[in-house]
Amino acid sequence: MSHSDSRGLSALTERFSNRVNVWSVTLFLIALIVALPVIVIFAHIFMPTEGVWQHLASTVLPRYLTNTFWLVLMVGIGSLVIGTGTAWLVVMCRFPGKRIFEWALLLPLAVPTYVIAYAYTDFLQVAGPLQSLLRDTFGWEYGDYFFPNIRSLGGAAALITLVLYPYVYLLARASFLEQSVCVLDVGRTLGRGPWHLFATVAVPLSRPALVGGVSLVLMETLNEFGAVQYFGVDTFTTGIYRTWFGLGEPVAAAQLAACLLTFVVALVLFERASRGKRRYFHSTNRYQQLPEYPLYGWRAASALVACLLPVLIGFLLPSAILLQMAIAEGDSLFGTRFIGFAFNSLSLATIAALLAVGMAVLLSYGVRIHNTPFARVSSRIAAMGYAIPGSVVAVGILIPFAWLDNAINTWLQANYGHIIGLIFSGSAFILIYAYVARFLAVSFNAVEASLGKVTPSMDAAARTLGQTAGGTLRRIHTPLMRSSLLAAGILVFVDVMKELPATIILRPFNFDTLAVRAHNLAADERLAEASTASLAIVAVGIIPVILLSVAMRRARPGSSAR
Repeated sequence: MSHSDSRGLSALTERFSNRVNVWSVTLFLIALIVALPVIVIFAHIFMPTEGVWQHLASTVLPRYLTNTFWLVLMVGIGSLVIGTGTAWLVVMCRFPGKRIFEWALLLPLAVPTYVIAYAYTDFLQVAGPLQSLLRDTFGWEYGDYFFPNIRSLGGAAALITLVLYPYVYLLARASFLEQSVCVLDVGRTLGRGPWHLFATVAVPLSRPALVGGVSLVLMETLNEFGAVQYFGVDTFTTGIYRTWFGLGEPVAAAQLAACLLTFVVALVLFERASRGKRRYFHSTNRYQQLPEYPLYGWRAASALVACLLPVLIGFLLPSAILLQMAIAEGDSLFGTRFIGFAFNSLSLATIAALLAVGMAVLLSYGVRIHNTPFARVSSRIAAMGYAIPGSVVAVGILIPFAWLDNAINTWLQANYGHIIGLIFSGSAFILIYAYVARFLAVSFNAVEASLGKVTPSMDAAARTLGQTAGGTLRRIHTPLMRSSLLAAGILVFVDVMKELPATIILRPFNFDTLAVRAHNLAADERLAEASTASLAIVAVGIIPVILLSVAMRRARPGSSAR
């Protein structure tokens, strides 16, 4: 080998060693964890199903498509209107109860959709308190009056909207709080009133935040299982579950999941393309206390009602219904096996939150110190988990791990004459894997934003003092990010407590969580007993939601709350 060849080879080896290190391998592994379910799902697209897919396409697939489309459309529009309107009112207007509504409007986020479905079914059914009151008051009999059926596509869309609108409210409020006073001053000098400023200035500038909130709502709507299954509304998520467990066809279930995932990807790409080359930067760094428009008379009353109704219908009333049912009857297993359900939920949520936050720290810090195209692509892949419905994640994980368990047991049977059972697919490991793959994006976004606020000069100073990259992360960045890490962990914890589709599909035998317990009782029409587990899930989510709202208000530059 010539001297020039050896020099070129050494240069190539040096570049490869610089690119392939502990951090790049870590990024690759984390991205692989999230990407595995997607890879498995798409690998099953062209596998034969022996006529099952043709049967689905000729019978239930059109209904899945139609119901899913209308559900997504109605929930998306409803959440956008409620979330954006209430966010503008509490940020820019002054009316009675404004300070309370700032955090109260987030409370429905603590209520899982299936829980509110159970509560309102009991409240609005023919034998429920509302219709009974109407009959007693007006002397009506059943059939003498019209009452909308809550267990329908429209009822499911209304209840899901009341639970999910806080995603839009959360991001819209944050965007309105971050807008510069100068931008609003320009609008006022042109004679624009508050509502014209809202429509022509604030909303266009907040488009990325609004679209981001609606995107989260649509992802959660596509992931919804408990409420639509209980209401008898056939969607892709319920179809995946029935195809897997009802027909015993994992390949056809994977193909349905691939269709749903393709729809999600198309939705995200369409939104990105619709932005074009428009950008939404602020042209000034002048941040002051935002002006508040005082409302009086009917305007103040209208603002009060507009903010009160979502909280009343989306949180206060269903919580009161659940509390009344829990006190009157409640779960027959409360105090005995119920403790086991609570322990399962809390332990899974805690472990998943710790793992998700730890992996998010490694991922965001790896991108920070090795900002290469490979690192950026890996982080984007790892952050896409939240866009994947829980049922899709479950199917994509269960297929390879079930195959691995069967392969291990076949080998043990052939060589040693005995088997050891389902190591992966029959344990809580597969549940934790699914939670981390799905909710890693939640913690990653929070950690990445916090780490981005730490000046790079701290890294350089730590290196000059002899600290390694790991030492800098442990001794410098982690203490600075303590509050953000806690917030990220809380968000993942609450999401895992509420998760139902993946838990239903992947849970080990005789292993129930609070969410599964509530779902099973409600499916048997034992709503009063389901109230105890449902109320416990709601109670766990209340405090993090309030803390999140307080942190938002204090975070705005120029805010007096700081």
